[in-house]
Amino acid sequence: MPEPMTDAYRANARPYLYGDERERLLLALGSGQYGHGEITEQFERAVADHLGVPDLVAVSTGTDALQIALTAAGIGRGDEVVVPSMTFCSTIQAVIAAGARPRFAEVDPRTLCVTGETIMEAVTDQTRAVMPVLYGGRAVDLSSIHAELAEHGITVAEDAAQAFGSHEGNVPVGATGVLTCFSFGPIKSLTCGQGGAIVPRNEAEATAARQMRLVGMVESPAERARSTSYRVERVGIRAHMSQLNAAIGLAQLAHFEETRAVRKELWRSYAAALANVPGVELVNCDVERTVPSMCVVLVNERDRVYEALRAKGIGVGAHYPPNHRQPAFSDWFRPLPVTEDIGRRVLTLPFHQHMASGDARIVAEALEAAL
Repeated sequence: MPEPMTDAYRANARPYLYGDERERLLLALGSGQYGHGEITEQFERAVADHLGVPDLVAVSTGTDALQIALTAAGIGRGDEVVVPSMTFCSTIQAVIAAGARPRFAEVDPRTLCVTGETIMEAVTDQTRAVMPVLYGGRAVDLSSIHAELAEHGITVAEDAAQAFGSHEGNVPVGATGVLTCFSFGPIKSLTCGQGGAIVPRNEAEATAARQMRLVGMVESPAERARSTSYRVERVGIRAHMSQLNAAIGLAQLAHFEETRAVRKELWRSYAAALANVPGVELVNCDVERTVPSMCVVLVNERDRVYEALRAKGIGVGAHYPPNHRQPAFSDWFRPLPVTEDIGRRVLTLPFHQHMASGDARIVAEALEAAL
């Protein structure tokens, strides 16, 4: 039988809920405690167990996760963080919020991710951290330069906002031993509605991150409820994950294997539908090891094609405008010809779990006609 077709392709991305979220959310609402609490800590333990890591710190957003992780690792004022320009602007804002400054790096045009070579080309004497972005969910293997980075005291802090469930080789992203940050925003493969998490490298980073997310306080909310005082150990921000968001995340995690399978199959459907479309370069997401967050192509005359597809009701996007060209980050501009070429040609096709493979064929046919 032919695959079903829907009109889900009209949205570039949409959250997908399984139904259990409502029940868990009602229980959390009934608890009367909507800030950080036991449900948040249950979510932390469940995700840590899923990844096979000893600890995980849940926070309010992926952006907060990046800022807190850098600060917990000792990165701050005067330090330089090497980061690709091809990412959502939150990555750069988090570096600046931590007090550091971005140093933009090129990406591989086949994957839109950094490589060991592009990272080392950007490293300077002031570099104290590198932040690979796992674009589209694809893991970034920097093992070839880990020793050199460590020799110079440079921390690897992964922006794995799009990569929950993906693997680097046979190891889950987050369990590779580097400082890792996830996002659980509305359109991520695992959503909490809003949320993020940090996988710390050691107990000291975990403690620092937990204190930072609760405006520098040492005591947990439960401990403060039993005391007339509390102690503030460090400068922090208000970035805890609420129990409401954690409840949604727990429901999502229970269905994650289905999420993984559906997203992989949708990406493969696109790959098959686009295989013989001239003028389309499909960005390789390494689907065998990746839970894809997007389907990305490079095309010429991108703006014209974008407008033609939007006029037909197809929810294409352009992720992302290169950050080194953004006015807010002009102080750190450096020429990046590969990234600029990608920025002129990148097109993201509708991609979410409401879609069927028939929708992928509709999009592919419309793209071919627009080209």
